[in-house]
Amino acid sequence: MTSPVLSWALPAAMLVLALAMVLCLARVAWGPNAQDRILALDCMYLNGMLFMLLLGMYYGSTNYFEAAMLIALLGFVSSTALAKFLLRGEVIE
Repeated sequence: MTSPVLSWALPAAMLVLALAMVLCLARVAWGPNAQDRILALDCMYLNGMLFMLLLGMYYGSTNYFEAAMLIALLGFVSSTALAKFLLRGEVIE
């Protein structure tokens, strides 16, 4: 890392994202209804993707960026499928 600001900002951002993922996990476990649980899962995959991007910046590796792209793709598809299931009761017509 070249910047002295990044030496403390990246770990701090990782800590905040980890805390956000724990809070989303609590919402998934004790959410009042299915819609809240799906929104919490959506938030968890976004936080996981951002966490992977921060790890890529921290370690200076491009492999983490490819993993973040995969998480984003699978998270979008799964959120769409779960929303369709909640609306219609089936995913494939």
